[in-house]
Amino acid sequence: MTALSAVQATYVVAAVLFIASLAGLSRQESARRGNVLGIIGMALALVATVALALVQSQRPWQVTAALILGVLVVGATIGTWRVRRVEMTQMPELIALLHSFVGLAAVLVGFGSYLSAPRSGTVHLVEVFLGVLIGAVTFTGSVVANLKLSARMRSAPLRLPGRNLINLGLVVASAALLAWFLTATAAGSEATALTALVLVAVVALVLGWHLVASIGGGDMPVVVSMLNSYSGWAAAAAGFMLGNDLLIITGALVGSSGAILSYIMCRAMNRSFVSVILGGYGTTPGAVDAGPAGEHRETFAAEVAAQLTAASSVVIVPGYGMAVAKAQYPVADLTEKLRSRGVQVRFGVHPVAGRLPGHMNVLLAEAKVPYDVVLGMDEINADLPDTDVVLVIGANDTVNPAAQDDPASPIAGMPVLEVWKAREVVVFKRSMATGYAGVQNPLFFRENTAMVFGDAKEQVDRIITSL
Repeated sequence: MTALSAVQATYVVAAVLFIASLAGLSRQESARRGNVLGIIGMALALVATVALALVQSQRPWQVTAALILGVLVVGATIGTWRVRRVEMTQMPELIALLHSFVGLAAVLVGFGSYLSAPRSGTVHLVEVFLGVLIGAVTFTGSVVANLKLSARMRSAPLRLPGRNLINLGLVVASAALLAWFLTATAAGSEATALTALVLVAVVALVLGWHLVASIGGGDMPVVVSMLNSYSGWAAAAAGFMLGNDLLIITGALVGSSGAILSYIMCRAMNRSFVSVILGGYGTTPGAVDAGPAGEHRETFAAEVAAQLTAASSVVIVPGYGMAVAKAQYPVADLTEKLRSRGVQVRFGVHPVAGRLPGHMNVLLAEAKVPYDVVLGMDEINADLPDTDVVLVIGANDTVNPAAQDDPASPIAGMPVLEVWKAREVVVFKRSMATGYAGVQNPLFFRENTAMVFGDAKEQVDRIITSL
């Protein structure tokens, strides 16, 4: 077997492992196995790629090995440093940042591929152009998502006059630049063609920034998923430019799975899939009422403990606030204590709870909450009218009745957890501030709702002590 054949065979095995990894990630119980399979597949892909580079190198293999090792050491050092510093609550913005790296890599590969073979065929030139275009959109779009998720940029959507026409104009300009790029290359004018490639990179950078900046914070989980899809297509484009079959397969897997997840999330949020990927096309700004909407009632840990002691059924609804407070561990402890007393305890998780799909599920699994008591919104909503106590811990927009009652609300039509239908609702919040979408929540002022103010972890610990 030749070296190339061995590498191709290894790529096939790695591709199968990547597919098996995605299958494993589809369920909480098998997610760990899915991650392990993905790691093994990526390790095989790296070893095979390095081996191929050493065999095909036109310089002494020792030099090539040293260059590759240097890059691996730098990348591994930066990656290890970041992963050791990042909190679980910062995972969404970290993922957005990693997507930007994939986009930037596609842009650099595109320019490198063109400069190394400026007179290649039309098909390859189109691959280069699309790689730069998709990569640049992914890069700036992911950077904006990172800034919004980390609160370094306002989460409210940017609403420039004629924003849809701006997006359309940028797309038309990209198409015109493609024609110019191909024509200049065919005429042998490499400098002109390179100018066109640089211009499309600039246009795509602006387009990516404007697309994501025009989307509000409430839809940011969908945007992160969509950027995941973009990064996959950017990787596939890089694979075409490099002639790497595994990179094409992997990029296509990430691109298609990210697009499917985004579509599922849009349906769960009653959002238009086309509108989200086009930067809010077709949406109109809703009224935002961040002011008081009535009188709220405050309660305390001892009183909540008494409510839970008298309850036969309890539903816990986690949100991003739980992640920030790192309250998942005492919440898991509270769950175990209540279940040992015969209380039925379940969790209701909204599809976009947190800032990333599956964010709450990961946190609960990390705290060893049993999988069988963690239910989705569609599974738990029907049981809420028969529930004695609902504990809303750090959630806000996903339990807002305005989504159903106020057609002018920015979150109008979004399916929510109907916690107000329970006999009693206890909401854990630091203050009466609005949620990520910037809208007031009428739930806080209902007669059957009581507010617990302060750090969620500390308050849950006090409830456990009272129990």
